[in-house]
Amino acid sequence: MTAAPERAGRPVAPIALSELATEIAGCRRCPGLVAWREAAAADPPRRFAGQEYWARPVPGWGDPAARLLLVGLAPAAHGGNRTGRIFTGDRSGDFLFAALHRAGFANRPESTGAGDGLVLRDAYIAAVVRCCPPGNRPATDERDACLPYLAREISLLPGVRVVVGLGAFAWDGYLRAMTERGFPVRPRPRFGHGAEVAVGPHGLLGSYHPSQQNTFTGRLTEAMLDDVLLRARGRALGG
Repeated sequence: MTAAPERAGRPVAPIALSELATEIAGCRRCPGLVAWREAAAADPPRRFAGQEYWARPVPGWGDPAARLLLVGLAPAAHGGNRTGRIFTGDRSGDFLFAALHRAGFANRPESTGAGDGLVLRDAYIAAVVRCCPPGNRPATDERDACLPYLAREISLLPGVRVVVGLGAFAWDGYLRAMTERGFPVRPRPRFGHGAEVAVGPHGLLGSYHPSQQNTFTGRLTEAMLDDVLLRARGRALGG
């Protein structure tokens, strides 16, 4: 068997991550989310008519040896729920991956589908909730049902040094997952764009979510996201 790749003396587990991804994709813990994601797939907007939707929970993806972890809220109904890859096929992903490309974490600035040739370098992307929720607002019990997946994903990414929480929900979800892993932070730090705090072995940075609500209004600009990602790069890669 080929040994797992190593970075800075810390082994990574791509096989275990793949097994976890399969487990996540088969999850049906939350009946309301199962019904919602499948209903979205059955009644797509005209621009996606005739496309086959993933319509299952969306695992994390990226470089198993990543030193940067990005955490989002949940897949979009006609983005990740359609393509099977978080932040892929929607406007939020367009904004995020362009920034990741500028920061040197992605080989191309677009993320359109699972077979588009996009490769993440030293970065991994996950979400707090793995099914698209109505109105992008998961219920508390749905968040709590999904959190163990994020905690386990983090445990399988031992090279991670910096985490970027994309929005307050992701910031809080990451902190809850780390508490589950035995790294509670008290008092709990408040989210803010550019906020930074140490959590166990990680540095946590906050960024506004790259949703259209934020990017179209100027609440989050390219320069603002670039600043967070370049700070993350410097802390994660030591450069």
